[in-house]
Amino acid sequence: MRARDFLDWPFFTPAHRELAERVDSWAAQRFSAREPQAHDRDSVDALCRELVRDLGRAGWTRYSVPFDPEATVAEFDVRSLALIRETLAWHDGLADFAFAMQGLGSGAIALAGSREIKHRYLPRVAAGEAIAAFALSEADAGSDVAAIKCSARRDTGDTYLLDGQKTWISNGCIADFYCVFARTTPAEFRPDGSATARGISAFVVDADTAGFSVAKRIDVIAPHPLATLSFTGCRIPASHRLGPEGEGFKLAMRTLDIFRTSVAGAALGFGQRALDEALQHCLARPMFGKTLADLQLTQAALADAATEVDAARLQTYRAAWRRDRGDAVTKEVAMAKMAATESAQRAIDRAVQIFGGRGVVNGEVVERLYRDIRALRIYEGATEVQKLIIARELLNAAREGRAR
Repeated sequence: MRARDFLDWPFFTPAHRELAERVDSWAAQRFSAREPQAHDRDSVDALCRELVRDLGRAGWTRYSVPFDPEATVAEFDVRSLALIRETLAWHDGLADFAFAMQGLGSGAIALAGSREIKHRYLPRVAAGEAIAAFALSEADAGSDVAAIKCSARRDTGDTYLLDGQKTWISNGCIADFYCVFARTTPAEFRPDGSATARGISAFVVDADTAGFSVAKRIDVIAPHPLATLSFTGCRIPASHRLGPEGEGFKLAMRTLDIFRTSVAGAALGFGQRALDEALQHCLARPMFGKTLADLQLTQAALADAATEVDAARLQTYRAAWRRDRGDAVTKEVAMAKMAATESAQRAIDRAVQIFGGRGVVNGEVVERLYRDIRALRIYEGATEVQKLIIARELLNAAREGRAR
């Protein structure tokens, strides 16, 4: 049984500790019948739908989809999000994915949707009865969000016509609706040729909207529903716009800022599982008349992995705690996301090495983790982008200090 003593850290309330234990107990029972495995393309869509339903019935998705009919502002508890994702990721990567995408896919609605739109979508998402997706990226607009070309132009009546493509969209094959970001005014360009973020708006698009289609299924090393989407003259009611026209970029960033810390939480779950698997294996594996655990190089690898994962966990929950207090934590969140995903990658690589040949056998836990972790270093802000954010925040603070 893995150590859970970090729950005693002062970042958490008794409610957080109780939540983490309940999720862990539920996940242990839910996944007790099998070891987490590499899900194939044919089964992954059905399994995702099943996981969303089960997470909703258990009450977990309501933490990623806050809905209070009387509230004017959505209240996300980022510590809860990160704790749930760490716990689910330790047990099963696809369960973590299903939980996270319900929140990310509906977050823009929770933050900026009208009362009618919130009532229409959020209760069903929280209950696991509808699947959400976040459609921001395009072929030439990933890290550079302002470069999106998908357009939404006003048409006769109170409607927009949506045209263009989105790609790398999680839940792209199974979502019931998409939060889509598109240009409502032509792009403006800086002297260096880069586009500004002005003129981007957000819309809710139902999967059965005429003119919408899944253009291509994308297969990746850790299978999950991922696709390129096509919009051809999709007529969208103006009532489905999220927030004021032209404010979509800010809304996208607000949504990502909430969930980016939880990516670090998921990475911690993967890294910790790899460390736990490595510890059990090296204690049982005979080698040179001893066990693998008796070899000093093995001990050094374990020490490095444990230290890095624990340090990243401190950064992650510091960022989550400060955000829940209302602090500005752009730098801290970027540090947490970078530290957790990079340290988890190294911990998992060490675990594969400790397992030797078994570590690269399809179906082994550490082999699955090796594939699961890789995308986390890219999505919701690649490591290189996090470094730029951290440096920008440091330099801005230094300039302000010099100005004073």
